[in-house]
Amino acid sequence: MAAAEHQTMVEMVAEKAGISREQAQTALDTVLGFLKDKLPTPIASQIDGLMQQDVSGLSGQVDSAMGMLGGILGKKE
Repeated sequence: MAAAEHQTMVEMVAEKAGISREQAQTALDTVLGFLKDKLPTPIASQIDGLMQQDVSGLSGQVDSAMGMLGGILGKKE
C-alpha cells in the first residue's frame, strides 16, 4: 500500500471510529493482515494493489462499514 493512501485510510478509520490514529493504524494493519491470510492467494495479492488506488472517495463506504460493525459490537450511535 502506498504511504499516502495508507495514511488516508488510517485517518478515515480514526475519524469514523472516534479512536486515536495509533489505534486506527493497528486496526487497519490487523484487518489487512487478516484478509491477506484468509483470502485465496490470487485475491489476497490484489489487496495491496487496491490500497495503492485513491481511497479518498471511500468515506461513505467506511461510514456504512462502521455502522455495521457498531451494530455487531453493540455500539449505539
